[in-house]
Amino acid sequence: MTRDIATRDWTVWSTDARLVLAGPEARDPARMQQAARLVDEELAGIDAACSRFRSDSELNRLHTALPDGAEVSPTLARLVRTALDAAVLTQGLVDPTLRYAMDAIGYDRDIDLIEDDSGLIRAVVSPRPGWRSVSLRARTLRVPAHLALDLGATAKAAACDAAAARVHEEVGGGVLIALGGDIATAGTAPAEGWNVVVRDLPGDPAAQVALGAGRALATSSTQKRRWHRAGLTRHHILDPRTGLPADPVWRTVTVAARTCVRANTFSTGAIVAGTAAPEWLEAHGVPARLIGRDGRTVFTGDWPEEAELAATNSASAA
Repeated sequence: MTRDIATRDWTVWSTDARLVLAGPEARDPARMQQAARLVDEELAGIDAACSRFRSDSELNRLHTALPDGAEVSPTLARLVRTALDAAVLTQGLVDPTLRYAMDAIGYDRDIDLIEDDSGLIRAVVSPRPGWRSVSLRARTLRVPAHLALDLGATAKAAACDAAAARVHEEVGGGVLIALGGDIATAGTAPAEGWNVVVRDLPGDPAAQVALGAGRALATSSTQKRRWHRAGLTRHHILDPRTGLPADPVWRTVTVAARTCVRANTFSTGAIVAGTAAPEWLEAHGVPARLIGRDGRTVFTGDWPEEAELAATNSASAA
């Protein structure tokens, strides 16, 4: 088992985060401190660019200017392009233009600040496919006035990919970044692989998988980020066709891919696809593990082999 491992655990964006550094670099506390600083910088830059909960985020400051077109920062342009690519890849199952719908069901602030509400909700559905109406040419972004962007479905995964790559480039060694259910790796993996426990809630079926170098994992869940509104339990993954939370056919969907963005795109899309998800994932050759609302487990594609848990270089995809 690899001994050269250093870890840092903290909370960010109302979710558990973990940084793991593997290799000789992990022996040097200064290297770990540098790695932690780089991750913090990456996350802060993305938060400043697209947080919908900060009035001073770039996306919020430019909101009223976007119908006429506005030049955006390289960071925001990259995040918008990533979100639009996800929409294309899933044919709109993952749509970044659902902010008004998200606000309407009560998710209009940080999840830790949401209180149960007995008020009525209404579905908010764009009169035409929202993502197709968004234009990004170079760094000029246009969003119709009846739409608003919510990049949350892909931005956290993009943060994992960017942070892992930057730490590996500037610090070296093997790197794993976990933000809730999103996991990205870069550099050389430990000899036994990156051991990841895949389980959403205590009591759910669990799997332990070994990720190879440069692999990523993402879990989308209908069991977390939940609240009560209008007498119903709501979750945060919306079906663009209705503007309401997707039918929780699946408790969780976990996907393995080369990037966390790709993994998250397919795991989120599968939640929205509902009963059609296994066939849809198979058609795209996606390795996935789906847990149904009845607890049954379905696998698609070349799901990673299970491995014994190695606590020193593990992360949790939940």
